[in-house]
Amino acid sequence: MSFRPRRALAVFWKDFLDLRKNRGLLGSMAVIPCVMVLVPTLMVWAYVRNPDDPSLRVMARYYEVSVQSADAARFLIDKSLTDWFGLFLIMPLFIPILISSSSVAGEKERRTLEPLLASPATSLEIVVGKSLAALLPAVLVSFAAFVLFCISVDVVAWKLVRGPLLPNGMWIFGVVVIAPLFAFLGNGVAILISARVGDSRLAQQLSGLVSLPILGMVGSQVAGVLRAGAGYYAIVGAVVLLLDLLLLRATIRLFDRERLISRWS
Repeated sequence: MSFRPRRALAVFWKDFLDLRKNRGLLGSMAVIPCVMVLVPTLMVWAYVRNPDDPSLRVMARYYEVSVQSADAARFLIDKSLTDWFGLFLIMPLFIPILISSSSVAGEKERRTLEPLLASPATSLEIVVGKSLAALLPAVLVSFAAFVLFCISVDVVAWKLVRGPLLPNGMWIFGVVVIAPLFAFLGNGVAILISARVGDSRLAQQLSGLVSLPILGMVGSQVAGVLRAGAGYYAIVGAVVLLLDLLLLRATIRLFDRERLISRWS
């Protein structure tokens, strides 16, 4: 059966309008970027406030023994901003999970999914439309948070570095390329799980487990086991791209509308 973009856009617009009405979901989406901007800004401010603190030298030499005392604060700022990108990826990963879980399992609870499944729209058109409704807000929120993040960090750090720290090449590549890949991953996982369970909160909780590897990755970076950088995140992005392709294929194959209708009718 041929793919008709107009049908997919109709599904997207329907879900987008539903999202605008869900104030609880919008509030949850707003909390994540606020945390992602505020926490690293406070970390940078703590380093800038007293750059001559001897404890900063001890912390810096834990990661790099050759760091000089005068450069400890700048080293810790650069490392914190590099490592923070791993946590920043939770935002484009988790926002589609919130939206997609509500879009599929949530519609089952509201008894609005059956008419859509019985419509002429194909499974591919439904999946594409619902994915766009989750991916577009996630990417836009990530971009907006990145802009605010750059401004706040540069303002706070200017006293010490006398120049802009962000955006740099790693963060630009990460936000433009890697973050959308993580958004696609979160969306695919949420749709697959939502199609199998009938409760949106359960779907969100199960889908949220996909963030555990990221937390483990960042924990390893903070512990000094992994050394983050542009090449490191590029490898992570390549792995997620492969997972995205596998998820796309699995989602289309496993989004069985006949089974969903018979199960939830």
